[in-house]
Amino acid sequence: MTHDTCPFLVIYVVWHPFFSEGPEIAETLRQHFRRNLYENVAGGAGVSVIFRSAVSPDAEVPISIDLDEAHSTAVVILVDENLSTNQAWIEYVQELAVRTEKKGLGARIFPVSFNQKVLARLNIEEQALRWDRWQGTKPEQLQLLTSSLTYQFCRMLRHYLEHLKRPSEDEEALEAYLKKVQIFLSHSKHDDKGEEIAYAIRDRLHAGNGLAGFFDVHDIPAGLKFNKVLLQQVKVSAMVAIHTDSYSSREWCRREIIEAKRWSVPLVIANSLNDLDERGFPYMGNVPVVRLDTDDNRINFVIGRLLDEVLKDFLWRCQVIIFQDNTMKNVFFVPRPPELISLAILPPEIETPDPIIVYPDPPLSKEEQRLFEEICPRVQLRSLNEWLAGAAQ
Repeated sequence: MTHDTCPFLVIYVVWHPFFSEGPEIAETLRQHFRRNLYENVAGGAGVSVIFRSAVSPDAEVPISIDLDEAHSTAVVILVDENLSTNQAWIEYVQELAVRTEKKGLGARIFPVSFNQKVLARLNIEEQALRWDRWQGTKPEQLQLLTSSLTYQFCRMLRHYLEHLKRPSEDEEALEAYLKKVQIFLSHSKHDDKGEEIAYAIRDRLHAGNGLAGFFDVHDIPAGLKFNKVLLQQVKVSAMVAIHTDSYSSREWCRREIIEAKRWSVPLVIANSLNDLDERGFPYMGNVPVVRLDTDDNRINFVIGRLLDEVLKDFLWRCQVIIFQDNTMKNVFFVPRPPELISLAILPPEIETPDPIIVYPDPPLSKEEQRLFEEICPRVQLRSLNEWLAGAAQ
C-alpha cells in the first residue's frame, strides 16, 4: 500500500513588503490553517501556508510560486496601493493569473482588495474579496477573510475529489466547483430563542459568503413529504444544531442529530441554553460546542467554525480516498474520533466479521478504547497513522 505524500492543499500569501498590514494578515492566516485543528486531517503541522513578500536578490519581486507541488494551490494576494502602483509587482501578479488559469480549477488566485481603485490597475479578471467593503473591527474583518477563504478552499478540494472520479476539465467540473455548501439549521420551535437564532443565522448566510441555508419547511417543495426531504437534506449538509432549552425534548431535533452522526456530516453545536436542559441528548457530544446568543459577532464565529469542520471533512476525504477500494471491505473511515453511535455504520457481523474503524489521529484515550472493547470486541479501532503502520508491516 502506498500513501500519496503530495500535499492536497498549499496556501500562498502574497503582499508587497511596504504594506504595513500584510504581515499581521498573513500571520493570522498561517496560525489559523496550521493549528492543531487541521494537523490531524492534513498531516504534519496542518495546511502549509507559505509567504511571498520578501523580494529575491537582484529582483523587485519574490521568487516564483510552484503550482505543481500540491494537488490544489491557493494564492491569496493582498492588493494595496504599494502593490498596484509597482509595475514589477503588477507583472508578477498577472503572470500568476495566467499560470493558474492554465492549471485549471486546481490552482486559483484570490485577490483581496483594500480599496476600490487597486484592482483596476492589475488588469486581472479574477473576482476579488472586498476587504474595503467589510464593516467592523480588525478582528471581525480577519474573521470574515478567514471564513471566506476557508469556503473557497472547500470548493477547491471538492473539485479535486470530483476530478479523481471524472478526470476531465469541462463545464461539469466548473458546475461542481460552483456548487454551494448546504447548511442545515437544526432548531426547536418550542421556545422563541431557537427560531430567533435560526433566522439570524439564515439571514447572515444569505447576506454573504455564497452559502446556501436550508431552513426547514420554508425550503421544502410543495408535494413532497416533510420527513423524507428533511432527513435527505441532513445527509448532504453541514449542520448547526441550536441547543436551546427545549431542543433535547423534541423528537425531530433528536432525529436530525442522530442522522447527522450516522452520516458523519460536519456538525457544530451552538450552545444557546437560557436556563437548563432537563435531559441533555447524549448524541450531541464529540463535536465542537460554541456559545451562541443572537450577537452578530458570535454568529460569524459559529459560521466560521462550521466552515472549519467542512474543510476538515474535505481534507480527510482527500487523505483516505486512495485507500477506499474493493480490496478493503472491512475498513471503514470516519472523519472524527469514533463513538458508540459509529457502530451504526457497520454491516452485520455475518457480512463483515472483523471490521476496522479508522479515524484521524491522535489515538483514542484508554478509557474510550476500553468501552468499545467491552461493548463490541469484534471491532478494531485505529487512528490513521496506527492503521498505516500496521498495513505496512
